[in-house]
Amino acid sequence: MMKKIVDEIVELKSMKKYPSQLFCEGNLELLKSVKISVVGTRKPSQYSRNLVTKLTSLASKRGICLVSGGAMGIDAVAHKGAGSENTIAILPCGIDIKYPSVNKNLLFDIEKNGLLLSQFDVGFRATPWSFVVRNELVVALGEVLVVAEAELGSGSMRSVEFALKMGKEIFVLPQRLGQSSATNKLLKEGKAKAIYDIEEFVSRFATKETPHAKGDEFLEFCKTDPTYEKAIKMYPKKVFEAELNGDIVVQNGRIVLV
Repeated sequence: MMKKIVDEIVELKSMKKYPSQLFCEGNLELLKSVKISVVGTRKPSQYSRNLVTKLTSLASKRGICLVSGGAMGIDAVAHKGAGSENTIAILPCGIDIKYPSVNKNLLFDIEKNGLLLSQFDVGFRATPWSFVVRNELVVALGEVLVVAEAELGSGSMRSVEFALKMGKEIFVLPQRLGQSSATNKLLKEGKAKAIYDIEEFVSRFATKETPHAKGDEFLEFCKTDPTYEKAIKMYPKKVFEAELNGDIVVQNGRIVLV
């Protein structure tokens, strides 16, 4: 059942104006977790999808809660990577409306296992300005903002503006020249830092020890971005065990360590 949050949330004091109302469905204990916010394009490259999956999955295993906007693209990838039980989705509409509809199953899972938040009354449908309101809340809840991939003039850049005003650190994934123009510009202007080592980045905020044993030969091998065929040839049993344990995923014929 939908609830209205009455207790003050410290992180939201960084907003220009504290929300006059805030509705929720799910596990409010997640608000007490260490949180990072992840945003980005609705049409990410496979490269960005892979890295966001790796980052959010590892972050979740290390006790970090993922905050995003429940939208298509990077938002959905981030929520799925973290797992519905360790993610907070901020909606640009009433909490009873699962928008966008393509993500309704994901949002229902988050409602059941994680946490949905909204500043809007039941029945309110998303409008251009409500996305901006949603973005400010996404940024405010996280200790830092990660912009995975974005172009100039995109909604993600409004999130960047909020982060700069709030004095929050901004991180981006390194991208090719000619791609993700917004994140490359942020790096060029010194407004963001690049995440070159996901494990190192996650370790800054982790509340739990790494799930991977140091010195594990197979896991070290997986860090080299091997093909699935090569991994099966060299470590047939290890590959299947790691897949079952959720330590790796196979994407585009390659092993991705999560």
